[in-house]
Amino acid sequence: MARAVEAPQRRCLVTREVKGQDQMIRFVLDPSDQVVPDLDGRLPGRGMWLSADRNVLNKAVAANLFARAARAPARVEADLAGQVERLLVSRALDCLGLARRAGQVTMGFEQVRACLRSSAAGVLIAASDSSPDGRGKLRRLAGDLPVITAFSKAELGAALGREGLVHVAVAPGRLAQRLLCYVHRLAGFRSSVLAPPARDETAYS
Repeated sequence: MARAVEAPQRRCLVTREVKGQDQMIRFVLDPSDQVVPDLDGRLPGRGMWLSADRNVLNKAVAANLFARAARAPARVEADLAGQVERLLVSRALDCLGLARRAGQVTMGFEQVRACLRSSAAGVLIAASDSSPDGRGKLRRLAGDLPVITAFSKAELGAALGREGLVHVAVAPGRLAQRLLCYVHRLAGFRSSVLAPPARDETAYS
């Protein structure tokens, strides 16, 4: 029987905790010695890893840890944590756009409700500024599915080309997993990005 492949582990410069790469942010120095976030781990150069958390990044900037880790001068944006948050949001919404073009996205309350009832959804998304009533009904139908509440109606609408979009379902698969990976890291920078599952509540008819 094949053994499961463990995710690569890295040590955080600030906390010294060892975590999977999907819980961390990689940074490198560009040719001008600017500290650059490398969310996908593809940029050349020696990687410097931090836990995906706003406070951790701010501590690294304040303590000049990037220069110490690189053993070289390192120029850092004062709002590095804000830059990382914006990049994570952009990558997550890009994944959502790719899923739409691949025919893996369902939009609208009734359509999403039907998708959930047919067990065709892998991820449920509810706009952060949506009505608690409608959001709660679909959340109960979602059961143990991940429920993303990180994005506003405007952000969802811009990503999917529909103004005032509130309810979205993404089919199971690689794009849904990539979306969740970015959103899990975004949780260290935005509050309330994932709703807890409503396992014990009866779904509305």
